[in-house]
Amino acid sequence: MTEKKIIHVDMDCFYASIEVRDNPKLKDKPVVIAKDPRHFGGKGVVATANYPARAYGIHSAMPAISALKLCPQAEFITPNFAKYQAVSHEIHTIFHEYTDKVEPIAFDEAYLDVTEPKVPTKSALLLAHRLQQEIYQKTGLTCSTGISYNKFLAKLASDYAKPVGITLVRPDEALDFLFPLKIEAFRGVGQKTLVKMHELGIYTGYDLYQQTELDLIHHFGKMGHFFYQQVRGIDERQVQWDRKRKSLGVERTLTAPLVGRAAIEAQMSWTADRLAHLLQKKQQHGKTLVLKLRNQQFETQTKRLTLADFFNNDGELLAEYGMELFDQMNFKDDAIRLLGLTMTNLESLSYQNITLKLFD
Repeated sequence: MTEKKIIHVDMDCFYASIEVRDNPKLKDKPVVIAKDPRHFGGKGVVATANYPARAYGIHSAMPAISALKLCPQAEFITPNFAKYQAVSHEIHTIFHEYTDKVEPIAFDEAYLDVTEPKVPTKSALLLAHRLQQEIYQKTGLTCSTGISYNKFLAKLASDYAKPVGITLVRPDEALDFLFPLKIEAFRGVGQKTLVKMHELGIYTGYDLYQQTELDLIHHFGKMGHFFYQQVRGIDERQVQWDRKRKSLGVERTLTAPLVGRAAIEAQMSWTADRLAHLLQKKQQHGKTLVLKLRNQQFETQTKRLTLADFFNNDGELLAEYGMELFDQMNFKDDAIRLLGLTMTNLESLSYQNITLKLFD
């Protein structure tokens, strides 16, 4: 069986980098992509921030008012998702020059299976270099790439040397790469799980590797098997490139958990705005809205609402429905690590329900 060659491409501070590119006066200044809380009643959530802003402790999903307190001199820019979508399309067009096996994760992130590329080279490392160069030449933006034999390691590798990084992890190097990593770098290790890991004396990948599978399952349930495989560099997931679109969704795994209703409402509003824009861009609408939440124990719940007619592609309205679903769920006392909204039962915008009057 041919060993897979997977590249994970992660754009560096994508939204903020686009704004700095388009306005050179912002260069070297802390830039926060969020509605300015001084002009929007303190509402809003940070979509992303550039590296000068991150130096002040600002991160995505943080309430914009908190970002302002950390860095009063920061430049706040209201997100322009139509512009970011257009640039994302340029970048994905470049991906398809190298392979059609592309799995988009977000506007700024994708997996590429380059086991059998469309260009005359078998070197995934060379392909990653060429990708970085072409993206920069055509868009003026930088990205980081991770290369490995599976998705888990490729994603970890892309984050290893940001920004403008390129990291290759070969099969015989996987353990050497994983052992020194802090345990919080592993998928599924949130704040509560991190505390439990530390209580068990697990601080690094090496410490995790010393645990038996049965012990990990005893302490972490089904996630124990997941952790056991991860630290051995095992990930059987394929790059999902040929799926037919049955739904459209927006979700974000948060760097810091959402605590309190105001933070949840802000993230819900941000997510709903992006979903509405995505639906409009794809000329779709749907009848079923699904809210997805995950807590720090990696427990996931979903709740859905189906209407007789189609939802309007209106961010404010979708956020209201999302909060209605949230109020029906048992997540009120848990810090939220992932929040997502998905629309299913999709049809083209040209398709509408027609209600006929049978009787006058």
